Amino acid sequence: MNNYVLEIVIENKPAARDPEGETILKDLINQNGFEMVKNVRSGKFLRVNLEAESKEKAKNIVYRMCNDLRIFNPVIHVVTINVKD
Repeated sequence: MNNYVLEIVIENKPAARDPEGETILKDLINQNGFEMVKNVRSGKFLRVNLEAESKEKAKNIVYRMCNDLRIFNPVIHVVTINVKD
């Protein structure tokens, strides 16, 4: 068994509203003068360490874990899982 570090990013789908990202964008522009920022999307970031036989099996375990525990809603979220080297 090998040890793997997996990074999981959970974001709203592009068509879904992101009130937190909209608030951050508004604050950046109105309160801090960052007019050059055109869009902000918020999300969740998780880092998981686990043992698995391969990178692919590690990704499958993490996806199943996130799905079984309802860490994300597949209707409104996009999940990206990366295995760190």
